[in-house]
Amino acid sequence: MLKVGLTGGVACGKSTVLAMFAARGAHTIRADEVAHRLMQPGTAVYAKVVATFGRGILSADGVIDRRKLAETAFPERIKELNAVVHPAVIEEEDRWMSEIGRRDPRAVAIEEAALIFEAGAEKRMDRMITVTCTPEQKAARFAERTGLSLEAARVEVERRMAAQIPEEEKAARSDYVIDNSGAPAETERQVERIWRELAELAASNHR
Repeated sequence: MLKVGLTGGVACGKSTVLAMFAARGAHTIRADEVAHRLMQPGTAVYAKVVATFGRGILSADGVIDRRKLAETAFPERIKELNAVVHPAVIEEEDRWMSEIGRRDPRAVAIEEAALIFEAGAEKRMDRMITVTCTPEQKAARFAERTGLSLEAARVEVERRMAAQIPEEEKAARSDYVIDNSGAPAETERQVERIWRELAELAASNHR
């Protein structure tokens, strides 16, 4: 099995690219969804996050409000949040990858996460992919996703990016870079080329 990490900056289209790989046969998992599941009330991660950041991050029904948590954590306290959440997320993802490998030794398993390099988790991967786009596109896509004004979205994207390794460095440390600033068809072409290489690598590793 080939383990692949997929990363990139805020609102650069990581999930869109991940879906393109899934459509071609990749097994995929999103760290954000795993973290969301692990932070549900009653879990150990939930208790640690609330103890660290206080009950002000909770909604009226006691669920962690992810926007409030982001406002509290980014960028000054992001390391505290990562120290609580990342180990549990990585453990869950490793368990998932092991199961995929048992079921399909020729599989390509892709983990999408914004902070793979920041967490030092790239060492677990056979290959790394970074997705990029322009700063203007990040702000516009974040505004569309959150309902914020374009200016507010630009400020929030910059605030979150301040907690990440620069995109240029991520790209330099990756095996593949997907430029998601053009038309969807152009992104598809890049994904197709990379997918063929990954599938061949996975198959050759099992020979």
